[in-house]
Amino acid sequence: MDAILGDCSLDTLRRRTSYKWRMYPPDVLPAFVAEMDFDAAGEIKDAVRAALDAGDTGYPHKGEMGEAFAEFAAERLGGWSPDPDLVFAIPDVMTGIAEVLQSITEPGAAIVINPPVYAPFFFRIELAGRRIAEAPLAAAADGGYDLDLDTLDHALAQPGVGAYLLCNPHNPLGRVWSREQLIGVAETCARRGVPILVDEIHAPLVLPGSRHVPFHTLDHPAARQAVVFTSASKGWNIPGLKCGIAVAADSIGAAILARRWEALLAAHLGVRATIAALRSARSWLDAVVAQIAANTRLLTGLLAEQLPGARYREPQASFLAWIDCRALDLGDDPAAAFLARGKVALSPGPDFGSQGRGFARLNIGTSPELIAEAVRRMASATR
Repeated sequence: MDAILGDCSLDTLRRRTSYKWRMYPPDVLPAFVAEMDFDAAGEIKDAVRAALDAGDTGYPHKGEMGEAFAEFAAERLGGWSPDPDLVFAIPDVMTGIAEVLQSITEPGAAIVINPPVYAPFFFRIELAGRRIAEAPLAAAADGGYDLDLDTLDHALAQPGVGAYLLCNPHNPLGRVWSREQLIGVAETCARRGVPILVDEIHAPLVLPGSRHVPFHTLDHPAARQAVVFTSASKGWNIPGLKCGIAVAADSIGAAILARRWEALLAAHLGVRATIAALRSARSWLDAVVAQIAANTRLLTGLLAEQLPGARYREPQASFLAWIDCRALDLGDDPAAAFLARGKVALSPGPDFGSQGRGFARLNIGTSPELIAEAVRRMASATR
């Protein structure tokens, strides 16, 4: 691995006190929550230390975050040029989504999502007093999934639908939707008069050979009214610093975010870290993307050797592997078997919707050695 990512030794990692390293006893290898094991970027450490040294630990001000994100988006996110004044600091993506949903929909409204999908989509929407309307992704013969616009249209046509929440790049699949697919989404939602919110948190981690299309770059009226959410938390592994980004496309979206500012206070140190990440820690991000790309290929080989019954389609983005374990005879929740018998913790597939039965999500944002150990433990659970 690149030296700036650290060595990811277990002795070092087990000194951490985050949720990932305290959820299970020390004999369990944690590979579940979307938190990478790499050392933090030096530029981010310097920014946080400088703030602490200056006693700069008060309430947040976004400062130059809008300009920093616009610069990064123009260079790294498909030439997207958001207006810095329409970029807002929020505590995290899901809180931003929940607050906007509560502003633009009525209590009890249905929110359309595409399972299998990020588990908090389910419970955060319900906590916001809204209900779920599913438009499941279409399963493909090769083990992958695709957007199904007919299924989406049917879901949007149901009574009481208030909004559509799209995940791109998709978690847990790692799919990057094409421009043509996104135009289809925009046209379908426009025809039904349903507003769109887009979670693009994994966009900085698109892998070589794929291209992320920011929703706001679409030449479509629905895209020009959407609110997009992202963060440095996944790309630079700083979720504990609590800062996300919401991007409005017009003054109406900006007013919604501005009105709910007190419920959307980010952490000030998170804002400082995000600016440092976007402007100064791009070489660290490049090293991470290169390592994840190598890790996806490594996992393909390890599964073929040790768990040939498992099916895995290499992702186009991010460090999450969605593994089809249905042929392993481990039941609806293979992660439970891997934990009980192999002492390795994966995310349970059913948490991502009923379509995730028989699947598990493995975090490969770590060293090749720990990926090999995780697969060894998974294989031991099947014997």
